[in-house]
Amino acid sequence: MFGLTNLGVIHTAIGVVALIAGFIALIRDRGITWNNGVGKLYVITTVLTCLTGFGIFQHGGFGAPHVLGIITLLVLWLAWAAENRSLFGVRSRVVATVSYSATFFFHWIPTITETSTRFPLGSPLITDRNGPELQAATGVLFVLFIIGVTLQIRRLKARE
Repeated sequence: MFGLTNLGVIHTAIGVVALIAGFIALIRDRGITWNNGVGKLYVITTVLTCLTGFGIFQHGGFGAPHVLGIITLLVLWLAWAAENRSLFGVRSRVVATVSYSATFFFHWIPTITETSTRFPLGSPLITDRNGPELQAATGVLFVLFIIGVTLQIRRLKARE
């Protein structure tokens, strides 16, 4: 289906659940946290998305998407540790917030790449996975990430 392996379909379905949970957390709670159900769903499905992604080699061997998966897992661990172990003292909540939001940003890089290079079927929007269009899209996503994190940090500081 859509050029995906069975593992690719499972990976994509789990990733969609993660993105929806992340959106809900960011809109409803103004941030992702392990301390509520939607946050836990986001973290667990993000971990599963990374793990299932390690078995996908549609574009050759181990590559950039696999590295992004490793980075995502490390940043998720950092966020969880900051939030639940006060790893960074008074700055732990800020570190957790920025880290969880970074993982949400990381989700969008392969999402935009895979969607735009596969759809519409037979005539995808973009044919070059490293083309300037995808670099521009990633740049826009990064600006949105910076804006979102800035608003989250301002909200956290206002609570202090």
